[in-house]
Amino acid sequence: MRPLGRQAGSSLTQTRTVPAPADLRLELIRVPEGADVMLEVRFEAVSEGVLATGTAIAPLEGECARCLAPLTSSVTARFQELYLYGDGRHDKHDRHDRHDRHDKHDRHDKHDRHDEQEEQDDEELYHLDGDLLDLEPAFRDAVVLALPMSPLCREDCPGLCVECGVPLADAGPDHRHEGAVDPRWAALKQLGDQASNDHQDRRAGAIDLQEG
Repeated sequence: MRPLGRQAGSSLTQTRTVPAPADLRLELIRVPEGADVMLEVRFEAVSEGVLATGTAIAPLEGECARCLAPLTSSVTARFQELYLYGDGRHDKHDRHDRHDRHDKHDRHDKHDRHDEQEEQDDEELYHLDGDLLDLEPAFRDAVVLALPMSPLCREDCPGLCVECGVPLADAGPDHRHEGAVDPRWAALKQLGDQASNDHQDRRAGAIDLQEG
């Protein structure tokens, strides 16, 4: 970030093609590791640090959630993150340390809890490392959140036949199974058949007794 400087309001835009990191994925969709990702980022100097606003376009591959056919697509993700200047990062903690030494007996537990909360908040912030900043965490979060939970090969994908598993898009509108039972009613049909068989067995037994 040396070309940007620290004068508030100055800005710099960069466009890069970068390889996709590993594990950008959900169950049915993923960004292939090493695939080319188009990245455009605007860096703006502000009083606290550098504000990075980026857009990433990444290729996708995976499986359709309805018919399980392989698919390819792309995703566009946008992110914005503030990277704080490294100097002055610990001033806040130094002030609390001095205050704790003066008042550690009366408010020791309270300050411990307060410091723990501040440490957690600090871990959630991004900081510049000299003139360098790490865009990968913000980029990764944005891409994963933009991935579709149920990717489709096409919006009107009819899915698979519940009887034979063939893709209905390939089978055509005339695909059917004669005498097929809706699987939702299959268990009731089995109970009905069993009851019918039991009734026939009891009737046959009654006839045998009458003949005897």
